[in-house]
Amino acid sequence: MVAICELCGRDGVEVTIHHLLPKEMGGTFGDTAKLCIPCHKQIHALYTNSEIAARLSTLPELRADPAIRRFIKWIRKQPSSKMVRNKKVNRRK
Repeated sequence: MVAICELCGRDGVEVTIHHLLPKEMGGTFGDTAKLCIPCHKQIHALYTNSEIAARLSTLPELRADPAIRRFIKWIRKQPSSKMVRNKKVNRRK
């Protein structure tokens, strides 16, 4: 599905459904957001589901996070057709 990413705001990107509260933490029927693939992958590359559930379970909380904020600043400059490669941070390896 092509739409606008609710996190970075890029238009004309392929989006996926991100459960704001991870499904394994009880978010199966909770709020979701349509995120472009790079934003969705970046969230899961940086944080465990426990971290997401504890402090990053809303779009404003995600946007306020320093690491995600840096990524959003960078990804907004990229064309919507660009697929980026996400690397897991050392603590997630």
